[in-house]
Amino acid sequence: MTTTPLAPGFTRTRPGPGSRNGTSTYSALLAQVKENGLLRRRTCFYWSLFGSLVAGLALAWVAFAFLGDSWLQLIVAGALGVIFTQFAFLSHEAAHRQVFASQKWNDHAGRWLGTFLVGLSYSWWMNKHTRHHGNPNTVGKDPDIASGVLRFTPEDAANAPRGLHSFTGHQGWLFFPLLTLEGLNLHWNAARAIAVGANTKADRRGRTVEGTLLVARFGIYLTVVFWFLPFGMACAFLGVQLAVFGVMMGASFAPNHKGMPTIAHDAKVDFFSRQVRTSRNIRGGWWVSFLMGGLNYQVEHHLFPSMPRPALKQARLLVRDHCDTLDVPYTETTLLRSYGIVVRYLNRVGLAARDPFACPLVTELRIH
Repeated sequence: MTTTPLAPGFTRTRPGPGSRNGTSTYSALLAQVKENGLLRRRTCFYWSLFGSLVAGLALAWVAFAFLGDSWLQLIVAGALGVIFTQFAFLSHEAAHRQVFASQKWNDHAGRWLGTFLVGLSYSWWMNKHTRHHGNPNTVGKDPDIASGVLRFTPEDAANAPRGLHSFTGHQGWLFFPLLTLEGLNLHWNAARAIAVGANTKADRRGRTVEGTLLVARFGIYLTVVFWFLPFGMACAFLGVQLAVFGVMMGASFAPNHKGMPTIAHDAKVDFFSRQVRTSRNIRGGWWVSFLMGGLNYQVEHHLFPSMPRPALKQARLLVRDHCDTLDVPYTETTLLRSYGIVVRYLNRVGLAARDPFACPLVTELRIH
């Protein structure tokens, strides 16, 4: 094995040519990550980010009060959509134990940020996202590719109701317009998850807390908006805020896996290959990392879910070396190109709604 500089204070070790098994060498990669301190908590970073977002939120509401009955309020609505998205990213990172060493503190932070500030159900998100991380792009196991309004596999597209064939056939072009409704969908899922109830006493207690936070959040938010703005302007304000929030959330998560290979339900794939082959990184520098909440380093995030956001860039070098040694494809592209890939992929999958034999993705993008 050879060791080369990674960055000041860091090193990377290239596995020897005999190391070819993804499972056996992942432990070596993990050891390098730990040796370089890349799993160390970056509490100062997260407190600074949290403070900046709180300041931004306060400024947005000051501007709201200052503008009063003005259509310029729609700019404030758009700013709130961006800020709420950033708080959602923080909640996501707390859910992955990236922020604090204590699981209890991470759960509290995730729930208050995600539920009270953003309006999401933390428990619903945890359940869904945990299943996604365990089986990314795996048919029948990853909830992120389950059939719904959109169809993510040719089989699901072929089984779409006949009345939706035209819609499904053009779903790629409709994807980004549909994201304007994603914010509303996330809030609806939060309310539904809490209303459905829970099976255990602990679950019921968690749902009660989330229900209280959710009611408080929307009670305060909607009261302020409709009390200080005329009804029509208040509706427009909410529409813009929800649209910006939905587009930013969807446009941050979609490029990471959509259009990457899918894995058959019963396929035997080692952890390293499963995570790397189904994930896509996005190039672009610090601004892309900020807009996507660090999710632009999706490969590294899936391999090391508890790794803090600032360490992902350094881990990328280690992971790329590891992939080169094992001949495992490491996918990386720009943000705009990733959107093009997602649109084309969804349209090609949608062809199966009209003719199940017309979609080449049945065999092209499938790991068996």
